Amino acid sequence: MNKGIRAYAAEFIGTFILVFGGTSAILGNSLLNFGDSAGVIIPLAFGLSLVVGIFALGHISGAHFNPAVTLAFAVGRKDFSWGDVPGYLIGQLGGAALAATVLSVCFGGAEGFTTGPTTPNTINGVEVSTMAVATFEFLATFILMFVIMAVATDARVQGVPAGLAIGFTVAAMALGTGWVGGGSFNPARSFGPALVGGVWTQHWLYWVFPILGAICAVFAYDFVRGPQGASSDPVMRDPTAG
Repeated sequence: MNKGIRAYAAEFIGTFILVFGGTSAILGNSLLNFGDSAGVIIPLAFGLSLVVGIFALGHISGAHFNPAVTLAFAVGRKDFSWGDVPGYLIGQLGGAALAATVLSVCFGGAEGFTTGPTTPNTINGVEVSTMAVATFEFLATFILMFVIMAVATDARVQGVPAGLAIGFTVAAMALGTGWVGGGSFNPARSFGPALVGGVWTQHWLYWVFPILGAICAVFAYDFVRGPQGASSDPVMRDPTAG
């Protein structure tokens, strides 16, 4: 059964919250120079924005806010309908694009303006290799989706609210991998800033490898979990709430 327009709207709003919160921190650093603290502030902005979105909207749409997560659930879970995929993706991409548009409207004329696109970084004057970016995007998304599978689909998980577990995972992966290629592991997060900012450098990497990583994580978690922990209603719930 399709989840309907309310779920798609929730994905739009939640992805807007995620991308707006995180990319606003990137823009703030570009305009104001947070110095050494930027490496912590920006990942935390993404992670905490995701926590907010999950707590606010997880019970409505499942709080994917990420095309890789949506496609992985559709591929690997019988309880998520392929009929919902277009609505979820449109909502996610639209929310991300709106977030980048807001930044552009407010600060597009400022010197140093950026929408926060994800591109391979340069280390000692040399661009990080395609293989390195692909590997880090795959692994970071695999880890993220593995955590999501645990807190959203395993009935035995207790003690940690899903929003905190997933938000901390995003912050940790952004801290650990952002220096390679921006630490996206979310095609919508990369798409919105790229669309508005017109920066499409190696953009395909930020679609292909997050999607592959998420799909692999679904099957990996299903294997290590076994049948006894399965839930028929994957949703970003609070396991402590009973």
